[in-house]
Amino acid sequence: QVQLVESGGGLVQAGGSLRLSCARSGSFFRSNSMGWYRQAPGKQRELVASVTSGGIINYADSVKGRFIISRDNVKNTVYLQMESLKADDTGVYYCYSATFSDGAYRPNYWGQGTQVTVSS
Repeated sequence: QVQLVESGGGLVQAGGSLRLSCARSGSFFRSNSMGWYRQAPGKQRELVASVTSGGIINYADSVKGRFIISRDNVKNTVYLQMESLKADDTGVYYCYSATFSDGAYRPNYWGQGTQVTVSS
């Protein structure tokens, strides 16, 4: 059984930085991706960033230039370095792991979520 454990959330002032980590354990398929969705009250769930096992990276337009996702395949861990944080970045960040099927990466495991709060 795959487990995802994420950490790194917290309270930070606007303009500050945080780094999220997501460690994956258990079996997995070679073709996979990992990343984060975020959820804020009253807002739609948003895919923040993702990275595939082959190194392909995608970012939401709202975080481009501010967030960097990286992946350590040896440690089975992904990191999300978040800089120049804004109040709109506030939300619960959920790490996910996905496998490729039918032409897309489809999340099938989720972390417990970590709260990111950016004060303005």
